[in-house]
Amino acid sequence: MQNVRIVYEITERTIDKHGQILLAPTIDLKTYWSNLELSDREIINLYHAHGESEQYHSEIKTDMDVERLPSGKFDTNCLVLLLTILAYNILRMMGQESLRKDDGRKQKRSVKRRRLRTVIANLIQIAGHVTTHSRKVVLALGRSNIWRHPFMRLYQRFALA
Repeated sequence: MQNVRIVYEITERTIDKHGQILLAPTIDLKTYWSNLELSDREIINLYHAHGESEQYHSEIKTDMDVERLPSGKFDTNCLVLLLTILAYNILRMMGQESLRKDDGRKQKRSVKRRRLRTVIANLIQIAGHVTTHSRKVVLALGRSNIWRHPFMRLYQRFALA
């Protein structure tokens, strides 16, 4: 049997989240129960990172509409989950690649990642007009579409590679 230990994190706050100075400080005590042989700081960081993994899990369920598996058969659900993982990774790569260069679009704040819903809405469901002329197929995206530059960069990065 492994030893279980308790790791404590104590935070004293003298200012609230709105910047108001408190007359009496508030003290938060968090305890983490663990049997890992890591330092206290590493265990606390692992618990803090758990919220981030929950965010990705939520995206898979809601943005990709995989809240309920379609079948009562294990093999079918296994295939659906494998295809979901493949699609998720492709969408995440597209989202990260779309952040690599500023395309002249103004952003309110610095963005570290794009939600899958944003990638699907702006890069997958992009409006365009397909024209065939002189035995060539041309996709026109329109000059007013602010996502045309990231779309073309992604196309050149992945489709032409």
